[in-house]
Amino acid sequence: MGRTIRGLDAGQRRAERREQLLDAALKLFADNGYLGTSIEQICSTAYIGTKSFYELFTSREECYLALLRRTSERLEERMEEAAAQATGNERQEAPRLLAIFVHALVDDPRITKVTFGMASGISEAVERQRRANRRWAAGYLVQLWDRYDGPQPEEQRAARHSVAIGLIGGMFDLVSDWLLDADLTAPPQVEALIDDLTTFYITVRRGLAT
Repeated sequence: MGRTIRGLDAGQRRAERREQLLDAALKLFADNGYLGTSIEQICSTAYIGTKSFYELFTSREECYLALLRRTSERLEERMEEAAAQATGNERQEAPRLLAIFVHALVDDPRITKVTFGMASGISEAVERQRRANRRWAAGYLVQLWDRYDGPQPEEQRAARHSVAIGLIGGMFDLVSDWLLDADLTAPPQVEALIDDLTTFYITVRRGLAT
């Protein structure tokens, strides 16, 4: 049996250190960028030694990937809960779901910067994670469409998934472009982004329905 310290066993303390390091990494990556942040800075900010860092992550890249995955998992959970609560038709629910998506990303500017402001071009592994996130989002859309449209013939499913991938890519690009000049603390600008995403979604969705 391992020792219990502060009421936590060894596994719980390890999980706590991991969260502390990811919280520190979120702050530093947002403030200084990926290249401007060192492992030593992450450890110092988290008040955790480098030995403990390397017990959890093999590199700065792996820490960044873990941060992306944590962000994605939280967003996915939030969006799945929102979809489960949907009671209206698609015209009513699409703007609501898009607003939840936007607020999940921009209410904490650090998440916005780390997710959209620097992930591109870091490494092949990071790019794979970005693509995995887009595939999940596309699958989420296809599930919603199937709910409103009913089951689709198998020959149409691949085409619908391709449209969903393109739609998600366009939406993510709209967010990235918006970030270049946006004031994340200005509610009217956030609402304008939601309106733009909703218009884009409706336009693509109408094309799919024809």
